[in-house]
Amino acid sequence: MTKADVIAEISDKTGIDKADVTVTLEKFFSVVKDSLAEGENIYVRGFGSFINKKRAKKVARNISKNTAMVIDEHFIPSFKPAKVFVEQVKTSDKAKVSAE
Repeated sequence: MTKADVIAEISDKTGIDKADVTVTLEKFFSVVKDSLAEGENIYVRGFGSFINKKRAKKVARNISKNTAMVIDEHFIPSFKPAKVFVEQVKTSDKAKVSAE
């Protein structure tokens, strides 16, 4: 499912104009990105958490040049689904069919 499909489905189910849904969805994504960039996590009850995960400093290898390089500690964005969300996907018949 693409972003356009999500926008179309929200518009169909709510009766809100597609342009308004597009603006709202784009602003949501913008708020999530800006908040994570500022080090602030977002928690949505019943859906999940958008969090920053810390990656430790490590030594990596460039195999084509056979050299070692240090990758400093850094943060990456991550999504952790809520338990009810995970259970809904686990018990879904359609999710089982598409996985096979």
